[in-house]
Amino acid sequence: MQRDVLVVGESLVDIVHAADGSSREYAGGSAANVAVALARLGRPVQFVTAWADDERGQVLADHLAGAGVRLATDPHVLARTATAAATLGADGAASYEFDLEWRIGPVDVDPPPLVVHTCSLGAVLEPGAADVVALVSRLREVATISYDINARPAITGTGPGVVALVERMVAVSDLVKASDEDLAALYPGVGIEEAARRLLSLGPVAVVVTRGPDGATWFGADTTVDVASLPVEVADTIGAGDTFGAATLDALWDRGRLGSGQRAALASLPASEVAEVLAHAAGAAAVTVSRPGADPPYRSELSGAS
Repeated sequence: MQRDVLVVGESLVDIVHAADGSSREYAGGSAANVAVALARLGRPVQFVTAWADDERGQVLADHLAGAGVRLATDPHVLARTATAAATLGADGAASYEFDLEWRIGPVDVDPPPLVVHTCSLGAVLEPGAADVVALVSRLREVATISYDINARPAITGTGPGVVALVERMVAVSDLVKASDEDLAALYPGVGIEEAARRLLSLGPVAVVVTRGPDGATWFGADTTVDVASLPVEVADTIGAGDTFGAATLDALWDRGRLGSGQRAALASLPASEVAEVLAHAAGAAAVTVSRPGADPPYRSELSGAS
């Protein structure tokens, strides 16, 4: 039986205010974007998330079902569906203001997943974050744990308390992704490599740092690999990092590097294979930034797809 990826985290509706004064609403949320991206790449996805029984919640339900994402729990645990007001700059980069709360219902996944991915607010925003950490810790015996920091200082703030919550999740993860902006928010005044090595010292086998148009770097115990971003006309950056993380897992899945029994293999991944994984992720992210909203690619849209 093929094992699933279990994605755990927030779903929300992005209310996008463009530079020209127009606005549109899109289904989104970091974890929801990852779930959709993996499903569009052909991976079997179960999703633990939350929204309200309201109009925006139905938008999210329809969006996820349309991508083939299956819900692992009843999401109707909130009084209102979360939103993120995203304001786009002239370069397409988005800044956010959030209106959300976060919790999850009981989770019982059988058979166990091959990989568990969590991210962003779902990993640090209480009261749900404690349940997410407990779930991830329980499943670490049977699955690869992937964590995308995707910091949101606008809602969590910054400082030692937030750093402690992030590091709590890093310590039970195998693969950690962070942007250069995430690292600057967590560890101000600390260089990218030093910050990545600090995270690596907490226990994961690799930390991947994305730097927008300047590419990405894989930091492992014995391997450091850089990859360039692809040149692309940017519509906006919404969902780019989520797509990068999903496509990283997709490439590792193809190479048989996921699952709790593959930790040693993941830690000793040859530099040439790491470069292929990152190039695949960069190509997928380039498609997402080329079109509005969090709209990750299908496998058929990627270069070299069969």
